[in-house]
Amino acid sequence: MNNKKWAFAMPLISMFISDLLFEVLYINHLTDYQGFYSGQWLNYILIAGLAAFGFLIQTKKVVSVALAFLAGPTAYFLLSNFTVWAFGGGWNRPKTFAGLMQCYVDGVPFYSNSLLATFIFGAVLFGAYSLFTKNNKVIA
Repeated sequence: MNNKKWAFAMPLISMFISDLLFEVLYINHLTDYQGFYSGQWLNYILIAGLAAFGFLIQTKKVVSVALAFLAGPTAYFLLSNFTVWAFGGGWNRPKTFAGLMQCYVDGVPFYSNSLLATFIFGAVLFGAYSLFTKNNKVIA
């Protein structure tokens, strides 16, 4: 996105809509997952921070894009699991190095899904953008 404000706002708006939907489902006893919970503000900060990785992509080279696709979910995984451990979330692992490592192990399934989703949706979005811009150049 050329407008940096929207690059930060779009993921936050998307997350808020998703959380709102989960909250409605939770209130109606259709899911066990709350949409809004204490400490969630940190997720919003981390998600907004991920937009910065998009700004690091200076070229349209596959290697540059792939590195950003890897860096974003990795940074989120490391920071979010650290805060879960530090603030007693999740399974409240002990405040030791071993407890921190166990908290990271706890998050591996989420991390692998995040990487997979980033690469799949990123490829779809970048591919669609590439096709769109090529088609518009031919028409113009």
